[in-house]
Amino acid sequence: MSRSLALFAIGLIFGGGGGFVIAAGSGTTFDGHDHTDPAQHDGTTEMAAHKHSAATNLPADSDTPSVAIQMIKDPMTGWNLRVTPHNFRFAPENASSADMRGEGHAHVYINGEKLGRLYANWIHLPSLPEGDVEVKVSLNGNSHSPLMVEGVPVEAKLIVQADDDGS
Repeated sequence: MSRSLALFAIGLIFGGGGGFVIAAGSGTTFDGHDHTDPAQHDGTTEMAAHKHSAATNLPADSDTPSVAIQMIKDPMTGWNLRVTPHNFRFAPENASSADMRGEGHAHVYINGEKLGRLYANWIHLPSLPEGDVEVKVSLNGNSHSPLMVEGVPVEAKLIVQADDDGS
């Protein structure tokens, strides 16, 4: 009897794992969002674009979000990016859900290429391309929609000079 239970448990583990691999390989996520469906990505299947909705355009008022960034050379290697939002709260618990004014996440770009999402004020960048490097951070709503204030993206940019060793 105990051997049957053990084999049953092993079957559940491997069966569940196999199902997860098949689902992940097909682009399906646990929230039912299908990354292979062009209708959910503005007609493209490119996941890097990850366009879920149109920009959220906000009025300029006392609650308008803004963001500032600072790059600090790490004493060991790479850089530390500090992101300071104003009138905005990082809300990873609400990612991919309905937009709520004043919360969401940031997108980090290096030389125009999206590095990923940011859900906190700091990120370590282990290396950067050699030369002048543009670092951009944009604020985005929970639904991944870019935030804009009267048509202007809520973002901050700066240029850093990376060393020959990429740091």
